[in-house]
Amino acid sequence: MIRVGVIGYGYWGPNLVRNFSEVAGAQIAAVSDFSADRLALVRRRYPGVTTTGDCGEMIQDPSIDAVVIATPVSSHFELAMRALEQGKHVLVEKPLAGTSSEAALLIEAAERRRLVLMVDHTFVYTAAVRKIRELVSSGALGDVYYYDSVRVNLGLFQHDVNVIWDLAVHDLAILEYVIAERPCAVSATGMSHVPGGLANIAYVTAFFENNLIAHIHVNWLAPVKLRRTLIGGSQRMIVYDDLEPSEKVKIYDKGITVKSNGPESVYKVLIGYRTGDMLAPQLDLTEALRTEAQHFVQCIEEGSRPVTDGGAGLQVVRLLEAATHSMNHRGQVVEVGKGQAVAA
Repeated sequence: MIRVGVIGYGYWGPNLVRNFSEVAGAQIAAVSDFSADRLALVRRRYPGVTTTGDCGEMIQDPSIDAVVIATPVSSHFELAMRALEQGKHVLVEKPLAGTSSEAALLIEAAERRRLVLMVDHTFVYTAAVRKIRELVSSGALGDVYYYDSVRVNLGLFQHDVNVIWDLAVHDLAILEYVIAERPCAVSATGMSHVPGGLANIAYVTAFFENNLIAHIHVNWLAPVKLRRTLIGGSQRMIVYDDLEPSEKVKIYDKGITVKSNGPESVYKVLIGYRTGDMLAPQLDLTEALRTEAQHFVQCIEEGSRPVTDGGAGLQVVRLLEAATHSMNHRGQVVEVGKGQAVAA
C-alpha cells in the first residue's frame, strides 16, 4: 500500500485527495495546509487522515511513501526537492517548477535516488486527449497543419504566475504529448489590465521545423468559459471541446485538394474542397485525475517512468519561459532548444 501525503488543500488539493483515497493500492495518510479551516474540512470528510499545518512533518515522516504537491508555483521546487531528498516519490501540480534550471535539478535528484517524479499535466490523462494522440500517431489526420486553441474564463487570477503559466501550460502539455515534433521557436504577446498585476490575457504562437504551427489564446478576463481546440490535418480535422458533456472530440472528414496545371505559374494552382462525414468517437468516462492517480501509483509499484515525467515537465517549463520572455519583449521570436531559450 502506497501511503500518500498531500501538501495543499486549496483549489486543486481536494480533488487530488478524493481521487487518491479511492485508488487501489494507495492510501491518503496525511494532508498539510496553512489554513486551519481547510484542515478542518479534511478531518470532517476523512476522519482517519492525519492533518498538519507543518508540511515538514509530513515530508520527514518515514511512513509516507509519496508526496503530492498542490501549492503555488513559487513553492514547487523547494517542496519537491525536500521530498525527494527524504526519499519520497513526488507528484507536482503543473507546472513542474518556476524555472527550467529548477526543473532540471528535480529530475537529476529523482534519477539519482531512483524515485518517481511526475507532473500533474491533467489533460494528458483525459480520454479525449488520449484519443487525439491515437489519431495523430496513426496518421488518421494526415500531415498535421495546425493546433488552434482558445482557453478563456473569468478568473481565477493568480498572484505568482501570469496567464500563460496558468492556462497555456495545459495546451503546451497537450502538444508535448500529442505531437511527435517539438516547437523550435515561440512568440507571445499579452497585457495586464489589473494595476500591478501579471498579464491576464495572452496569445502564444509556437513554430515547428515543418509547416505545423500552434496558436494558443488564454484569458482570465473573458465573460464566458471556453475550452475549444481545432486541430487541422491534410486528411481530417478535429474539434475538441472539453466543456461538451458528450462528444468532446469530433472528427471531420474535411479538407482541401490542390491541383496544378504546371509548375510554371502559381496562378494555375486550383483548390478543391472535400466535405465528408463527422464522427464523434465514444470515450472512456473515467475522471482524468483518477487515471493519473492510478498511473502514479503503478509507476511507483513497477519502477516505471510516468507519461508526464520530469522530462515532459521540463520541456513545458522551457516553453513557458520562452513565451514569457517573448511577451515581455512585445512578441520577439524566441528559439527553443534543448537548453535555455534564446532570442532569435
